Amino acid sequence: MKTKKSFNRQRMYITAQKFVKAKSFSGLILFTAAITAMIIANSPLAHYYFSLLKANFFIGFSSFTFSMDVKHLVNDGLMTLFFLLAGLEIKREISVGQLSSFKSASFPVFGAIGGMLIPAGIYILFNYNGQIQGFGVPMATDIAFALGILLLLGNRIPIALKLFLVTLAVADDLGAVVVIALFYTESLNWMGISLSLITLVIMMILNRKGVKALLPYMILGLFLWHWFHISGIHASVSGILLAFIIPLTPAIDTSAFLKRLKLRLNYFESLEQTRTEKLLTHKQIGALDIMGHTYSSVQAPLVRLEHNLIPISAFLVMPVFAFFNAGVTLSSVSLSLFHPVSLGIILGLTIGKPLGIFGTVYLMDYLGFSKKPNSLRWVDIFGASLLAGVGFTMSIFVGDIAFSSLELINLAKLSIIISSIISGLLGAIWLIKTISIKN
Repeated sequence: MKTKKSFNRQRMYITAQKFVKAKSFSGLILFTAAITAMIIANSPLAHYYFSLLKANFFIGFSSFTFSMDVKHLVNDGLMTLFFLLAGLEIKREISVGQLSSFKSASFPVFGAIGGMLIPAGIYILFNYNGQIQGFGVPMATDIAFALGILLLLGNRIPIALKLFLVTLAVADDLGAVVVIALFYTESLNWMGISLSLITLVIMMILNRKGVKALLPYMILGLFLWHWFHISGIHASVSGILLAFIIPLTPAIDTSAFLKRLKLRLNYFESLEQTRTEKLLTHKQIGALDIMGHTYSSVQAPLVRLEHNLIPISAFLVMPVFAFFNAGVTLSSVSLSLFHPVSLGIILGLTIGKPLGIFGTVYLMDYLGFSKKPNSLRWVDIFGASLLAGVGFTMSIFVGDIAFSSLELINLAKLSIIISSIISGLLGAIWLIKTISIKN
């Protein structure tokens, strides 16, 4: 049993490492995609860019048809894969990661809570008589951008600081999903909700019956997304719920895996001794196929799916989202950056985020409710808190849901981009200075 647990934990640790590296490089690609969108949106090609956003995507056969414009296909459809990955990360962290014990989880979780409440409070302070529904915009953190900045700073950044930022962002993602589900739900379609619940129950039954194959869950996940889409609850929430149902335990344990593998290797070796052809025999190929299946069976389905989704999310979903959402024609932003919505977002992200995160963890450590990791200095944590003000992807996503006016959506996007640049620069400069002093 000990061997099985250590093997699964090692697989999950490797997946977590891959996640950090992919997110780091993804941040650089995200930045490139966003800058490209901004340039095109303010060039003679702007007409083609915005026409593409409104282009209709259509599939259908007989009595079933599905139609959606490109922007909603990206925001409601493609982004569900991002939330699926986020859900898998949250479940892994809660099960065996940094959030699996109160002692290790409390410090970044307290930081995430403070980093959501204080920015929301600042936004509400400026907009309590107006566009109060945008309070969720400055609550978010873009982990890809933040880790991308850390990547540029090189190996001087402590590993513990990266893990703190990742764990903080995972808790932050969970908070963002709760906010979207509770506060950004349109009028409800009870038929869609009922069908969603039925689909969830079927998937839970599959999980309880020990079904480890991913395909049934993925097929039912498509139906779940469709039912959520017509229910009035944002379709991205279906990704999180699907992730929580994906099995965490593998089909076979490590002892059974080793036994089967040795059996097939011995069989393969016996065939090799009698092989006269240059190519492998059909029996040998069959033995390799079985070994491949055995290898998949010993991996937790959750880890296997997360492992496959990381590059798709990092290098396809997020850059595509950034490209189709960051394009703002500056001349179309008629509202001032001193508008309450803009001030709430900019001050919420650049001041509220670091104040909320650092202030909360420092207070919890002082009161004894949590404890700062010995491998981290307070100056390092403050630098990470500054970087958490890079809201970009998630903030834009929430802003697009929160506001109905195109004028306010564009103002929110511009405010998010400005505050993300400020937070990124402040965080990078702070960490460079403090690390140089330490060295």
